Amino acid sequence: MLRLTNIQLDLNHQPEQLQQAILDKLEISAEQLTEFTVFKRGYDARRKSQIKLIYTLDVVTNIDPQLLKKFEKDSQIKQSPDTRYHFVTQAPQELNQRPVVIGFGPCGLFIGLVLAQMGFKPIILERGKEVRERTKDTFGFWRKKILNTESNVQFGEGGAGTFSDGKLYSQVKDPKHYSRKVLNEFVEAGAPEEILYVSKPHIGTFKLVTMIEKMRTKIIELGGEIRFEQRVDEIHMEEMTDGENHHKQVTGLTLASGELIKTNHVALAIGHSARDTFEMLVKQGVSVIAKPFSVGFRIEHEQSVIDEARFGKNAGHPILGAADYKLVHHCSNGRSVYSFCMCPGGTVVAAASEEGRLVTNGMSQYSRHERNANSAIVVGIEPEDFTFGSDNPEEEANNVLAGIEFQRRLEAQSFKLGGENYDAPVQLVGDFLAGRKSGQHGDVEPSYKPGVKYCDLSETLPSYAIEAIREALPAFERKIKGFSMDDATLTAVETRTSSPIQITRNKETLDSINVKGLYPAGEGAGYAGGILSAGIDGIKVAEAIALSMLED
Repeated sequence: MLRLTNIQLDLNHQPEQLQQAILDKLEISAEQLTEFTVFKRGYDARRKSQIKLIYTLDVVTNIDPQLLKKFEKDSQIKQSPDTRYHFVTQAPQELNQRPVVIGFGPCGLFIGLVLAQMGFKPIILERGKEVRERTKDTFGFWRKKILNTESNVQFGEGGAGTFSDGKLYSQVKDPKHYSRKVLNEFVEAGAPEEILYVSKPHIGTFKLVTMIEKMRTKIIELGGEIRFEQRVDEIHMEEMTDGENHHKQVTGLTLASGELIKTNHVALAIGHSARDTFEMLVKQGVSVIAKPFSVGFRIEHEQSVIDEARFGKNAGHPILGAADYKLVHHCSNGRSVYSFCMCPGGTVVAAASEEGRLVTNGMSQYSRHERNANSAIVVGIEPEDFTFGSDNPEEEANNVLAGIEFQRRLEAQSFKLGGENYDAPVQLVGDFLAGRKSGQHGDVEPSYKPGVKYCDLSETLPSYAIEAIREALPAFERKIKGFSMDDATLTAVETRTSSPIQITRNKETLDSINVKGLYPAGEGAGYAGGILSAGIDGIKVAEAIALSMLED
């Protein structure tokens, strides 16, 4: 099988033109072409009037060896790689113990699934509720302003990715094609098959709910066990000596209920908002370091404005769908501002997980048919910035969890400005740039629920972040017409772009650098950013656990 890349055709090309492009590229006749499939389809919209579709194709001919030799110097014609998933091992018939997975977001889901498929019968512990009960709690919070701190956008089956756009693309290196395993499992669970070939696949919240339930059932059928509303309060470790080497070894864990589970293999797939768990790990001496993340606002425009700016006369084309964007600006004060988690045709949602603190996120359904487009506009924050607003800056400077406290201060301030009832502070872009408080919305009505309060958002972030965003918005206007329009809306505050810490692990064995058998994984541990990369990391950690268990 041959892999052909960068096959370009007009947006409105006819189906037969794709086959003809293959024949022309390979210089063969139709009789020599056996079959072909689309591996990936993207588009180039840099010239709005002449948008091109760009294909990567897998092609079978009856003269594959000759063609590989003929085009051996052509980088766009190569042998297709094997993208099938191959299990690294299978569990023995008798298991001495079972691995435990803490967290059932995208990373924990794939750790548990792959371990179950290999026969290791994992026990999965999720502090939140199963996905449908969690959805009721989350929608209830948005309607009634009653927050369940254990069942919300951040905590529960499916993790934070459930209430998002369901994006399934990533820029992580993936030489073993683990992403294909993730996508294939999602399709088997009910995702549309197009996620296998469109360049920026997405699913949306409602489809994710059903898929997660089917994948949960699959894990249970394979011998896995999933327990909801089970928070881990302590991980047990023993000091071990291996010759002259001393280290700690995981021996089990204790749940909030008091139950003790014995195991030598624990995967930490806890997500980026498990702040109490981070604190517990640091207290127990697990190696943790502070890491950069970003903070800012959610910006909303009418989706039609973004479609027109990106696609021109082709706006609304069914293949293109709702337009997205990716923007970055390097500011004169040394900061970088960029768009993050762009949700076409979606809504801004309340994503708090702690009482008295306000957090926003973005969400959309598979259809992306809501009126507004939204994304985070965020500023990069370094660990040396974490002392901003602290009552004890000297103490915070040496605290690996200072990023959490930094987030909390911003979230508490936004909660206060919003009226201390989970309404969000908002401001029109024109007023934000002019430095004046907004009074009401213009053409862009804020989508955030429970509600909004018009404020001066310069009070929600450090002055350097406000200065950077004020410089970046006009710069983004030069790339997307209408981006800094007066009526665009900013909603505060976005703080959970990524984990504020990294739980350091060995590059080869993937367990903690100072606690053997403890496997930090996914976004919360600092090794992923989004559904797909979290799933990929979950597969890697599942393999590492399986191989380690065979050695014990």
